[in-house]
Amino acid sequence: MTIIRPAIFGPGDGVIAAMSTRNGGVSGPALDLNISFRVGDDPENVRENRRRFFEVAGVAASSVVLPGQEHTDVVRYCTGPSVQPSCDGLVTDGTSAVLGVTVADCTPVLLFDPRRRVIAAVHAGWRGTAAGIVRRALDMMAERWRCEPSELKAFVGPSAGGCCYEVGTDVAARFPAECAVPKDGGKFLLDVKRTNVLQMLASGMQESHIEVHPDCTIHNELYHSYRRDGLVSGRMAAVIGLIH
Repeated sequence: MTIIRPAIFGPGDGVIAAMSTRNGGVSGPALDLNISFRVGDDPENVRENRRRFFEVAGVAASSVVLPGQEHTDVVRYCTGPSVQPSCDGLVTDGTSAVLGVTVADCTPVLLFDPRRRVIAAVHAGWRGTAAGIVRRALDMMAERWRCEPSELKAFVGPSAGGCCYEVGTDVAARFPAECAVPKDGGKFLLDVKRTNVLQMLASGMQESHIEVHPDCTIHNELYHSYRRDGLVSGRMAAVIGLIH
């Protein structure tokens, strides 16, 4: 099984984080290590894929909380494993919940405050990013726990990259010019990862505290990609949890 381990979170931080890829599952050649129950996969396969990934990641499957993910800018606080509908971000200061998001081109963002021991997981698709969902998570961390953005660490995971993510004028107009590069035919190449980084920097985070994974999910077949594979694409998961 191939998984991604963020380097930004050090061994002494007291946090565990990981992201799955396509590799190492039981759902056949197209879906392979699919984590989602929403893509037509056999539920038993999904459960086994989740068991495998969570075991390798080092987290308890029963502790993982996933948001409903409706491409909103809604961020919720949770204290333990529970259903979290109608949101795309989760924040907690508790050790009983491992926060996660599922993606297949959208950008996963994991946040951590080492001093106040607060974590967040954000599903940042282009809609959520345009609406500033990462800023919402940072605002909640600051308001509820007085987290200082300059002290936070962040992992921006593999997602659709500015090399391949083609959008129209209507979408491009909602992003900074440096993140929506024009190309032939009135289309633009959109860099959602960089947009999220710019939002974090504007909120006061330090660039040296932000790890941006270079891989593009559309280009690299190690990852699930809805843009590339359409309805036969699975989903990956990115998770973060506080160690007791």
